[in-house]
Amino acid sequence: MTTELTKVLYTATAHAQGGRSGTVATDDGRLDVRLAPPRKKTPGTTNPEQLFAAGYAACFTSALAEVAAEHGVDATAAQVTCEVDLGTTEHDYGLAVRLTVGVPGVDADRLQKLLHAADATCPYSAAVRGNIPVTLTATVL
Repeated sequence: MTTELTKVLYTATAHAQGGRSGTVATDDGRLDVRLAPPRKKTPGTTNPEQLFAAGYAACFTSALAEVAAEHGVDATAAQVTCEVDLGTTEHDYGLAVRLTVGVPGVDADRLQKLLHAADATCPYSAAVRGNIPVTLTATVL
């Protein structure tokens, strides 16, 4: 089911050229990177999976801070690691995501509940929900 936006808060625009061996840049110039396929270790490059992992980690961190505050938990020092796997599926290629999160002073059981609440509100989580596997793991710091 597609959920339509009721109000646009921000629009990000990026321009790619040359696919996985090309470049990608945002229209405001804040991001301008050379790309290389994941298995190619070319200095000074990144790949789409790394960019996705960075965006997802940042977005999830914000969602967690918001829902944690609603539950009286300070998650501003949260450490979020997002791993994005690129692999093959039965028919094509696919992705899988693992988010590992720690918040100082928060036990794993309580944090796991907060992770599920953050997952329910994070726009990246909503975008991939039902399309790729996402694993949420709470860790004690």
